[in-house]
Amino acid sequence: MPITLVNPSGLPKVDAYRQVSVATGSRLVFVAGQVSWDADGVTVGEGDLAAQVEQSYLNVATALAEVGASIEDIAKLTVYVVDWTPDKMPLLMEGITRAFTKLGASAAPPATLLGVATLDVPEHLVEIEATAVID
Repeated sequence: MPITLVNPSGLPKVDAYRQVSVATGSRLVFVAGQVSWDADGVTVGEGDLAAQVEQSYLNVATALAEVGASIEDIAKLTVYVVDWTPDKMPLLMEGITRAFTKLGASAAPPATLLGVATLDVPEHLVEIEATAVID
């Protein structure tokens, strides 16, 4: 099964991996975990969980758009939150709501939320990875 690896414009280029892989045949799209970087690799919303959730979702949407998919095509999300406690849920939901409003998305796909000790750099509070299915 052929795999196409893509580094979408609008996201930072990372030497260690590509941001998106597309498997032909069943057309599954796997999006690498997205953090709150802008296109230049600068963290958006340092110290603000809601802002970082919003930017991370927007980055997932940017990655999907590069391969002809949208947020509506996501079959599964995994969300990693640093030092997760249930009292952070309102901030998480605020960020999701802002992103989905901007993207015109109707509903969130199934998701797994995992609390982690740390992510790639200390200023990142959340990372979101996605699996999408397209025709």
